[in-house]
Amino acid sequence: MKKLSLLLFTLLLTLAGTSAEARNLWAFLTYATFNSPDGPYIETYLSVAENSVIYVKKDNGKFQASVNILMTFKKDNEIKAFKKYELLSAEVDDTAKRSMYFVDQQRIAIPNGSYDFEIQLSDKNKTTAAVPYNQNITIDFPADKPSFSGVELVKSYTKSTTPTILSKSGYDLVPYTYTFFPESETKMTFYSELYNMDKTVKEDKFLMSYYIESFESNLRLNQYAHMKKETPKAVNVALAEISIENLASGNYNLVIEARNQKNEVITSKKLFFQRMNPKAQLAIDDIKATEIANTFAEKITNRDTLKEYINSTYPVASGLEKAFIRESLKKADLRVMQQFFYSYWYQRDANDPEKAWMFYKAQVYKVQVNFGTPIKKGYQTDRGRVYLQYGPPNTRSTQYSEPSNYPYEIWQYYTLNNNQRNRKFVFYSPDMVTSDFFLLHSDATGEINNPRWKIDLRNRIYSTHDIQDTQVIESWGNMQQDYWDLPN
Repeated sequence: MKKLSLLLFTLLLTLAGTSAEARNLWAFLTYATFNSPDGPYIETYLSVAENSVIYVKKDNGKFQASVNILMTFKKDNEIKAFKKYELLSAEVDDTAKRSMYFVDQQRIAIPNGSYDFEIQLSDKNKTTAAVPYNQNITIDFPADKPSFSGVELVKSYTKSTTPTILSKSGYDLVPYTYTFFPESETKMTFYSELYNMDKTVKEDKFLMSYYIESFESNLRLNQYAHMKKETPKAVNVALAEISIENLASGNYNLVIEARNQKNEVITSKKLFFQRMNPKAQLAIDDIKATEIANTFAEKITNRDTLKEYINSTYPVASGLEKAFIRESLKKADLRVMQQFFYSYWYQRDANDPEKAWMFYKAQVYKVQVNFGTPIKKGYQTDRGRVYLQYGPPNTRSTQYSEPSNYPYEIWQYYTLNNNQRNRKFVFYSPDMVTSDFFLLHSDATGEINNPRWKIDLRNRIYSTHDIQDTQVIESWGNMQQDYWDLPN
């Protein structure tokens, strides 16, 4: 499952004081790919905000909304699969008593391959034109080796009685259509399938494990780790729950793995998600239990120096660590700071935590030299944060003097976090004074995705009041699209 985050219109439920007619359609779409004896298929999970659509009165006196949906899958500009349908909300007696969202699930058969996926949504009861959203989707289920399906997040599940589109492996799964978990959500339920273990695993048992890791550092959070022994089958099913009541705010990956008896990873799958949970804090008692005698952390006795070192780790810290840096660092005494600092690096390299810190410290120095500004440390800038989190880009296109655009840079990473390919970041400097470049747009998971980035980049001379606009009129001397398509 991947986040498509269909912010088709950027007003996004902020027009509470306007009429329903003036509001813009808002939806959120996730998907997961699966295999079956009849071939691969994709499932889409769509939520539509009910206060962003118009309800009309029917002949029976009830009110109902309708959304026209078109999904297409193209390969080499040729349509290989599509689905066109009308999505109806539930009928209601009073439009003031609607639920917040109505949900839709679809299954579309599609062979292995890489596709340009496009979805268009429009409110049937409005005159606003549909706006397309595009993303590349790859479906790859090899016949001769193990692989996981996508991961479906689940709101609730029950034993199946009569099979429906919600049914898989004997259960009816109601999808959780977001990759965001607010404080009110205290558990994460998910479903995934593992294929072909019976064909390739000679052992009578293997380990199916799942855990949560920090997205920024890939640090495994062992308190959210579970495993069980499984017998190899044509399809092994993972339907599980993880309590996230104490999971701090932050970006994370849900990781599912199959391991052999030598504890070697056979295959794995990751799902990015976000958590908002401001009440979660790192327990001071846990920090105080850290033994630091004769460690490199104990030798750092200047409080201001140590505070700066700890602050510099923020870009790659986990949710709980960030909460400590934000909330507790200012009032922590020197020993607690030393214990936190040592624990931080011990979790990343138990064999040589000092070596891990010294390597990172060198990277912090690099971003200070290259990206520091008169008012920000290098690690506090967007370019510095991206560099520390992902490493140096493979290509960095810089343009500071185009006629129409603000100064900007486009960074490209051939591989990101070992599971994303060809990801790009657009930074720009709208104030043109401090040399601070802000992240404007990226196609990387977990980063700002701004379809209007070319318009915002040209805001120094060009503006539009049409929030559906995503393109600008090309003008002499502007290279932003060329640098995006072919970074150098």
